[in-house]
This record gives sequence, C-alpha cells and structure tokens, in this order.
Amino acid sequence: MSLKSKSVEIGGGRGCPIAAALDVVGDRWSLLVLRDLSRGVNRFNDIQANTGAPRDRLTTRLRELEGAGVITRRRYSEHPPRDEYLLTAAGEAIAPVLRELEIWGEKYAFGDD
Repeated sequence: MSLKSKSVEIGGGRGCPIAAALDVVGDRWSLLVLRDLSRGVNRFNDIQANTGAPRDRLTTRLRELEGAGVITRRRYSEHPPRDEYLLTAAGEAIAPVLRELEIWGEKYAFGDD
C-alpha cells in the first residue's frame, strides 16, 4: 500500500480525499498506534499494552502503516533483534487530526452528556 489510495478513483474523477485517508489510517488499531507513536510510545510491547490490540492484528497494522509510508521501523537491538517504530513526516502530519478527534471524543463520545 502507498499513500495513493484506491478511493481516489471511486465515483470517477478525483474521488474523495477523506475516503483516501481512511483507506490508509481509518481503522481503530491504526489510529491508536498513531496516537501512541505521537506520544513517544515506540516499542511493540508498549504499543500492544496501551492499545489492547491482539498481537497478530497489531503486527499487521504496523506493517500496513510502514508500507504506506506513515511510520518507519528502526532496529534498536541486534541480540535479540528488536525494532521500534517512528512516525514519518506523513505520520507526524496526522497528529493535529488525532488531537481534534480526541477533543471531539471527549466532548461527544466520552463525556457525561
């Protein structure tokens, strides 16, 4: 997968940028991974503990986000081999969207109202 989405061609012509973005980052686990990475949580076990994602699903999402160019993987230990995950420029650019989603969730989905 790349940042170019299948949804660009839906309906002919230009398509919808929101649909294209959702193709890349629009599932629960992807958004929670990006939340953690934007807060400095970079290691698989910590991301897994924070998100509650099943290990196999988290592995898949990390690979998809890496393939889309939203995150990158960096080896921090050779023995045993261990990687950490970092946001790329594309991943960093979604941070304000995540913050606005958090604000919306606090106001409309999480609060006492």
